[in-house]
Amino acid sequence: MTKISDTQALILSAATQRPEHIALPLPESLRGGAAAKVVGAMLAKGYLQEVDADMRKGEPVWRETGDGHGVTLVATDAGLAAIGIKPDDANTAPAGTTDAPSEEPAPDTRTGPKAAPKARTPREGTKQATLIAMLRAPDGATIEEIMAATGWQSHTVRGAMAGSLKKKLRLEVTSEKVENRGRVYKLPVA
Repeated sequence: MTKISDTQALILSAATQRPEHIALPLPESLRGGAAAKVVGAMLAKGYLQEVDADMRKGEPVWRETGDGHGVTLVATDAGLAAIGIKPDDANTAPAGTTDAPSEEPAPDTRTGPKAAPKARTPREGTKQATLIAMLRAPDGATIEEIMAATGWQSHTVRGAMAGSLKKKLRLEVTSEKVENRGRVYKLPVA
């Protein structure tokens, strides 16, 4: 399966649920330049295609063509394949119709049955990577040492450990009071 972003997968998944695989409306969080960038990339990869919007049917318009017509976005077979759906499998039922309810909910087509969220990987050469390296050292690091190495203030260091390391990267930061040094923070060695 082709590697696509979460936003691209969201757009394509939503399109499979709409008549004629129309990709509009885009997610609420995607606006302005960000929307244009994501859609432009999807058009370039062939995941979306611009087609004339049928204004009589009330199809949403992506952009005006200048001659009084509008263009909408439609997921292509390549776009459906990118999220692991064969074109025949996609829901093409007209709006307002529903299938009979099934006994068990359908799994997420991108990840299969309820996959655990994927832990993020830190980038190399960043202040976050410096923080992780310092915490993985055998002696760990104090807030003051991390501040000196990164140029961050103490609240930023604490926030990075609690937010980026613990929540996003799912790393277990431990701390202990060390005599003549103060509170020392550590990560388990990878």
